Parts: sequence; C-alpha cells; structure tokens
Amino acid sequence: MSDSRHPVNEMLPMGQLFAYGLQHVLAMYAGAVAVPLIIANALGLSKEQLIYLINADLFTCGIATIIQTIGFWKMGVRIPLIQGVTFAAVTPMIIIGKAHGITAIYGSILVAGAMTFFAAPYFSRLLRFFPPVVTGTIITTIGVTLMPVAVNWAGGGVGAKDFASLSNVSLAFFVLILVLAFNRYLKGFWSNIAVLLGLIAGTLISIPFDKVDFTAVVQADWLGITTPFHFGMPVFDIASIVSMALVMLVVMVETTGDCIAVGEIIDKEITQDDLARCLRADGFSTVLGGILNSFPYTAFAQNVGLVGLTKVKSRFVVATAGVILVVLGLLPKMAAVVSVIPNAVLGGAGIAMFGMVAASGIKTLSKVDFDGTYNILVVGISIGIGMITLAAPDFYANFPEWAQVMLHSGITAASLTAIILNVVLNGVSQPAQAARAKSGSN
Repeated sequence: MSDSRHPVNEMLPMGQLFAYGLQHVLAMYAGAVAVPLIIANALGLSKEQLIYLINADLFTCGIATIIQTIGFWKMGVRIPLIQGVTFAAVTPMIIIGKAHGITAIYGSILVAGAMTFFAAPYFSRLLRFFPPVVTGTIITTIGVTLMPVAVNWAGGGVGAKDFASLSNVSLAFFVLILVLAFNRYLKGFWSNIAVLLGLIAGTLISIPFDKVDFTAVVQADWLGITTPFHFGMPVFDIASIVSMALVMLVVMVETTGDCIAVGEIIDKEITQDDLARCLRADGFSTVLGGILNSFPYTAFAQNVGLVGLTKVKSRFVVATAGVILVVLGLLPKMAAVVSVIPNAVLGGAGIAMFGMVAASGIKTLSKVDFDGTYNILVVGISIGIGMITLAAPDFYANFPEWAQVMLHSGITAASLTAIILNVVLNGVSQPAQAARAKSGSN
C-alpha cells in the first residue's frame, strides 16, 4: 500500500475529526497539566503563575502535536502521535529551579532542545538496534508502567481523601464496562468514540454524587495569551544544561519506543528517516517550550493505547487534537471545563487504553522466534528491570543523579536493557526492518 493510500493519511469528515480528536485530548489532559502543577507547587509559584503555566503548556502542546502529525520541513513523523510534557524532566527541573530560578529551567530547555534537534539524524541510525524482540518488550513495558496511573486515577487520584473508596472504585469499573459495551455493541463511528462516550457518561453520572467541582470553571478567565519569555530572559547555567541534555537523551529513547509502538499498531513501518523527523520535532518543540514558558516535549504514551483501542489510524485525528489543545490554551475557561472530569472516570477508561498498549506489545512478541535464541532472556530480564521503580519508586535514590535520571523511568530502563541484552546475546546482523519482515513470515 502506498503512503498516500495508507489509513494514516485518511482525511475524515470534520465532525468525526473533532470527536476523535476530543477523545484524545480528554485521554491525555490530566497527564498534560500534571507537570505544570508539580513544578509550580515545588517552586512556590502563585496561583496566577500556575494558571499561566497550564495555559502555556496546553498551547505549546497543541503546536507540537500539529508539527508531529502534519509535518513541517524535515520535522514530524506524520503518524497519530500526540505530544506532551515529559515526566522525565520533572525532578531535574525542580532542582534547577530551586537553585537558579525558573529562568534557568528555560535556558537549559532551550539548549537541550536544540541539541536534540541536531542529534536526531545521528540517533535515528540506532533504529537497527530495535528488532521485534526489543520493540515488543518496550511496547509491553510502556503499557504495564502506565497501568499504575490508571489504577491511581480509578481510586480517585493520589492524595485524595476518599482514595479507593467504594464509590470511586465502583465509578471506575462502571466507566470501564461502559467503554467495553460501547466498543462491542455500537457500530462504526460510535464504536470508535467509546472512550469519549464513557468519559462523558461517567462525568454526568458523577454530578449528583458531588464528584464534579465546577469552581475552577467559574473562576477561570475567558482569554489567556501566552507571550514569549513571560518569566524573564533565560539564564544559561552549564550544570543545568548538562542535566537537561541527559534528560533529552532519555526522551529520545522513549520517543523511539513510542514511535515504533504506534507504527506497529497502525501497520506502518518506521524508517530511519521517519525516526529522524520524529526526534527533530521533539527537539524543535522543546525549544518552542523554552520560548513559550513550557517544558520539554515528547510523544505521549497515554494516547498510544487509544489508537489501538479505537483502530482509528488517521494522523489528522491527532492533528485535530492539537488544534483543540491550542484553543484550550487560549481559552482558560474551556480548559477548566475539561478539568472537571473526575479521576475515577479517567481511571476506568485508562485501564482499557493502557491495557491495549501492553496487548500490542504482546502481539509484537508473538511474532518473535523464541526457539534456539536468547530472546526469552532479553524479554524477561528487560521487563523485570522496567518494573523495579513501579515496585520501589526510591530504589535508585542512592545512585548518582545522572543515573537516577536514566533509571527512574521504567520505560527507559527496560529499553536500554533490551537493546544491550539483544546485542550481547543475539548480536546485530541485520537492520530492524529486515528482522521485522523475517519475523512476520514465521
């Protein structure tokens, strides 16, 4: 099938684009605003500054998503890959902010983003180290490591006074049942927006039980404009730049895994040039984040599962989600409306979406030949390493700071382990593309 005829390039009717795009926004919204909340609280910023950070994040997130899906010059992989702020940068940004102020955070982001942009074509040459045994392991790990997020949502959110109450858990499972029922018994378009319908229904049901708070909607402004360098001109501190550059190295590994994961789900081979375009978009968007008072950007794993669950492969759906995010960034009151969805409702949908990511990884691994190879060791040990921080978040607390940055993310730890073990045990005798073709014929 030619690229022009591939489902990823299908242009759907405007109504469907909006509904599917809104579904992606609702699925990733909580994760998108989490980083500004954490950073603002850690640095003691005012409520007004927090709101500004959230608006800037949503606005820039939308632009980054449009660049990644539509493509511009040599940037953008042109697949349904939504962009969001990476959690890998949270701890380093807090350390930098407390030591040198928020302007030093933006200075380090600008330089690290530029380095990522220029390193993209060289890093993309590592694609040959991602055969199916590695990509399947990474995709499975992405799904499993995201599951605690869904579980915490289902309980009502970390720190909630009524965490894991019977009402929250019941609501989460009710939404999960709704998503499954909508997906199974509705047809066509309505089946494809099962998650959106589940989120809306769950939120409406929650209102009589006082689980929906509209205070933020009432208090939010109608219009919010993001201006470059709102907090002041960037400060360039060498140690901060090195720390953020290391974060972006981690981001490139995770983005590679997410990019290949979506490629597997939509049945589109990711080439070295595709990966280079994807990583360039990450770098450019990160630079843009430094200018527009936001943070480093990467592919958002939360939405990988939604693509697999709905089987809607059009990149223009996610591009529409980018447009919606831009609008939300300009209209704080509309963004506040989205924020009223209870965590328990998100948790019910999240269990389905994140489970689909893990299932996609298992599907990829099912094509791998485990007989007469060391592949079972590669998969088993890598996933085990990836689970360490899920079981014990502070496991690496006594390691050097640079090592903590690399190992704190289970996805990154599993990815690096799988790559290294595969090279040591199996060797690298052929590019990943050829390995995929071979595994597909087994």
